[in-house]
Amino acid sequence: MGSSSRSSAFAADAGGAERARRDLGLHGPLGFRPVKVVALNEAVPGPRRVAVGTFDGLHLGHRKVIAGSDTVLTFDPHPVSVVAPPAAPRLLTTLDRKAELLESEGVEELVVIPFDREFAAQEAPAFIDEVLVGRLGAERVAVGENFRFGHRAAGDTELLRADGRFEVNVEPLLEVDGEVVSSSHIRGLVLGGAVEYAGHLLGSPFAMSGEVVHGDKRGRELGFPTANLVPPEGYVVPGHGVYAARANGHAAAVNVGVRPQFVTGRGELIEAYLIDFDADIYGQELTIEFLKRLRGERRFPSVEALVEQMGADVEEARKIAG
Repeated sequence: MGSSSRSSAFAADAGGAERARRDLGLHGPLGFRPVKVVALNEAVPGPRRVAVGTFDGLHLGHRKVIAGSDTVLTFDPHPVSVVAPPAAPRLLTTLDRKAELLESEGVEELVVIPFDREFAAQEAPAFIDEVLVGRLGAERVAVGENFRFGHRAAGDTELLRADGRFEVNVEPLLEVDGEVVSSSHIRGLVLGGAVEYAGHLLGSPFAMSGEVVHGDKRGRELGFPTANLVPPEGYVVPGHGVYAARANGHAAAVNVGVRPQFVTGRGELIEAYLIDFDADIYGQELTIEFLKRLRGERRFPSVEALVEQMGADVEEARKIAG
């Protein structure tokens, strides 16, 4: 099974992502400047243009909300994981990845609210008084049209507009191909393997990071040594299959799955073969950017047939990832 048919129209590379940004009027600086990450209680009071939201994935709709802000106020962990744990979604981005993505949006500071039961009980007017005005000194507040805040989500955009102490920008929901761009929609795309189209909606390739761990050395025996990551708990992982990708900037062919050709006793694993690369990277951090799904994971009639297909996968990945 291949990726979504819609994905063929988009290149989930830096050029394609930048074209999508320009089409939406997102003209933030392309230079990368590290974003300062601070907890709310460490933020120094002062005038700010603040965008507020969870911003999981930092997709194109989020970027429209953030445009023109120097500060992003977000929540960690995801609020749903605190107020309704069984309904908590698997996430698209870690906090570190979110900060990395914000670098290209002209944002200077990422302020993080450690979300817990006590904060969840804060009334909406108190959030405005104590957080937006008192701590952050907001002169401008930007949110999406469906933003809710405060105890039992009682606060909304009208309450923000009624305050009068700061300018309010409410960004309408963004639609692409007739569908609202949302984190939940993109999670479904990634889980289904449609990483190319997901990358288009995100504005950059879907990526995940982890420490390279030892595997069964099966890839090395077959002539394709891999760097292996254990899927992080609580985060979205692409559907089982083989992908063209970049791993720490190197072209790579990546398998996500359980290796049906062999009985290993291991669970789900992410195995990246870095093309034209030969170095020991065990224990190092590896970031994989998924560009396109090449095929599903399956069992072959022989190991020789598997090796032949792996060679073809590598060549296709080389063409796509460059």
